[in-house]
Amino acid sequence: MRTAQYLGDHRVAAVEAEPAAPEAGEVQIRVAYTGLCGTDLHIVHGDMDGRVRRPLAFGHEMSGIVAAVGAGVTAVQPGQHVTVMPLSWDGTCPACRAGHEHICQNLDFVGIDSPGSLQELWTVPERIVIPVPESAPLRQMALVEPVAVAVHDVRRSELRGGDRVLVIGGGPIGLLIATVARHRGAEVVVSEVDASRRGQAAELGFDVIDPAGEDPVAAVERWTEGAGADVVFEVSGAAAALRSATSFAKVRGTLVIVAIHPVPREIDVQRVFWRELRLLGARVYERADFEEAIGLVAAGVIPAERLITDVVPLEETQEAFARLESGQAMKVLVDVAGAAL
Repeated sequence: MRTAQYLGDHRVAAVEAEPAAPEAGEVQIRVAYTGLCGTDLHIVHGDMDGRVRRPLAFGHEMSGIVAAVGAGVTAVQPGQHVTVMPLSWDGTCPACRAGHEHICQNLDFVGIDSPGSLQELWTVPERIVIPVPESAPLRQMALVEPVAVAVHDVRRSELRGGDRVLVIGGGPIGLLIATVARHRGAEVVVSEVDASRRGQAAELGFDVIDPAGEDPVAAVERWTEGAGADVVFEVSGAAAALRSATSFAKVRGTLVIVAIHPVPREIDVQRVFWRELRLLGARVYERADFEEAIGLVAAGVIPAERLITDVVPLEETQEAFARLESGQAMKVLVDVAGAAL
């Protein structure tokens, strides 16, 4: 079978490999599409070389069709359309015992810590395979994982209908958070430095702030009549954005840290103290988030086709990262199956 593997030293190559047959309790999936994201970009940059083994078939945003099942599998059957919630937990650590399996203290993030979906045939445990509606296009179902991130982030914030929400960072996750928040009744503004991404946010109906062209604090104060935003999502991953994020929240407002920051960052804790802000981390998702995400994509709440800006063959995975890094692409999908599905 064909697979795209991270080899180290910023290199990704399409190679042939032997597929793993499903053992008891496992499902083999013929992968249709795999989405590329910022975490994958961190892998290719070498930022996660201390964590990932090499060579690694990576990728964790996907859709596909069940090819075969191992003994004892009952949740799915061959021919069924599925996605994967790429989290494998041990069930025994303190976090798991407290009911927080998704942030297991020994979490295996499948596609990072173990082989992922940039391979034609991918074998995974049954418990992380989730059926999707066959009426929904498989390329749209490849967006379920990042939508589940957004659903989880919004749920963590506890925002309510009518809240004013600022999303800092207009990349794929930022726009998905904005979309989910708007669907739940919030009034949303997106702050983004890149003109292309501001344009994409505006096309999706969001008001936008250019923090390089205007004072973003003043803009938020005008919008909120001096109060500040009820909820602020920091999605950009930029040090300067995180430093200033507390400036946008109202008294007893909420700041949700979504972006992955590769190194420790400064944050204005004096502002946290002064306004009694609530500071939250939001990582990955739970099963309920995934199931809600599937419904949002299938119902058309998520503008999937407008977010998918590039679809490339497996052999062009390396080149796709250059497109992703340029900021011109919003969501890049790798067509793993080619014309096979």
